[in-house]
Amino acid sequence: MPPPRLATTTARHAAIAAVSSARRRTRHRGAMISVSGCRRVAGFASIVAAAATTVLLTFSLPSTPRHVSTADFTGELSTTVSPPPPPAATSTPSPPLPPPPASRPRRREPSYWRMAPEEALRYAKKEIMAAEPVVDDPDLYAPLFRNVSQFKRSYELMERILKVYIYQDGRRPIFHTPPLSGIYASEGWFMKLLKENRRFVAADAAKAHLFYLPYSSQHLRVSLYVPDSHNLRPLATYLRDFVKGLAAKYPFWNRTRGADHFLVACHDWGAYTTTAHGDLRRNSIKALCNADRSEGIFNPGKDVSLPETTIRTPRRPLRYVGGLPVSRRRILAFFAGNVHGRVRPVLLKHWGDGRDDDMRVYGPLPAKVSRRMSYIQHMKNSRFCLCPMGYEVNSPRIVEALYYECVPVIIADNFVLPLSEVLDWRSFAVVVAEKDIPDLKKILQGISLRKYVAMHGCVKRLQRHFLWNARPLRYDLFHMILHSVWLSRVNQVELHE
Repeated sequence: MPPPRLATTTARHAAIAAVSSARRRTRHRGAMISVSGCRRVAGFASIVAAAATTVLLTFSLPSTPRHVSTADFTGELSTTVSPPPPPAATSTPSPPLPPPPASRPRRREPSYWRMAPEEALRYAKKEIMAAEPVVDDPDLYAPLFRNVSQFKRSYELMERILKVYIYQDGRRPIFHTPPLSGIYASEGWFMKLLKENRRFVAADAAKAHLFYLPYSSQHLRVSLYVPDSHNLRPLATYLRDFVKGLAAKYPFWNRTRGADHFLVACHDWGAYTTTAHGDLRRNSIKALCNADRSEGIFNPGKDVSLPETTIRTPRRPLRYVGGLPVSRRRILAFFAGNVHGRVRPVLLKHWGDGRDDDMRVYGPLPAKVSRRMSYIQHMKNSRFCLCPMGYEVNSPRIVEALYYECVPVIIADNFVLPLSEVLDWRSFAVVVAEKDIPDLKKILQGISLRKYVAMHGCVKRLQRHFLWNARPLRYDLFHMILHSVWLSRVNQVELHE
């Protein structure tokens, strides 16, 4: 195949030759040429030029092999391009490529602020029931939860939807003055952090999904209880009159008879302060440390079991948090505390007085023992921390055990464990019936090392969910309590098909 440049030169030479030949014939015939002769020459030159152009285009085609058929030349060149021949057969045909995965359409979240409160709650309930499985979430450890998928979806909706209205009524210190230290500090820290929160607090009560009664059961006891009277009626009467005042002043309580109102009380008597008002006791959501199902006040499924946390230094609520690895925990089980209630005397009867070196069980920690190892050091050096009930079912030792990475052993019949509507306590705690106290050591020694290591790992992962932070963090104790109250309210609404 000649190169394109050669083809162009050949066409030009052919045209020049044709014109020269015409001129020679014209000189031979004479000096004058007719008009018709000139036209014939011009036509012949056009044909030659067209032929040269066709040759040029033909030789300028790409080098890919193609079959070209040429028709009889009548002033035009007709070409037909046929498809290339099939490639040679190979020994093993290549498998077809899989189709690209169908991308899941991105869900468009509705405008929650345009929804009425009840409509938003019904939407949330449907979404939680249809929660998609959680494959992997670095912030949530699945074994800690009863249903991690529903928890995650419910928590996300809480962050986007929930608005809480805080009543400004009530006199101090019973209202609006939270206690931030001691074993009842949970109610104070929750109140403090909620009041400071801009995401969840609603200025417009008409847009609120929940209404908060900001009282302190501890301050109510200190202000109104007559020492040694054993009469809690004045406390319940005071809270009853406060709720009646709200119902007379605002329309919100009467719409649901208190079903969208909640309180947070950590003192042992917190449950009893609600008994004088029927709707407050039956309908409102009560977050209580004293979550005893046997007394008929705490309603599992509606009310929330509140963790009782000991805060020694409010400015540093996370002081001393942490523990030792499993290999350095030499003590099997530890308890020290005041001996009161029905369980602790039985515990000391079987395991107290230092009769078993593996079971370090004391009343108040003796001075000669504490000089060698403090209370907190005992918990950090023990595999299991015993948490027997006192006068009531709740005990601050449960959260202390989690803080010091010690697996809690809970001895309190009828106790609804904290945040048990979302947490699976079997993965990080041991629950022992009161009647099984004589077999306590046998029960604990029956837990294999492999299982204990798994439980200890769960305790370490769970710890973040039980911490009070000066500035709340996602999934910390403030948010966990608020989420449980939110979930209780969502579960109350009825779906209308």
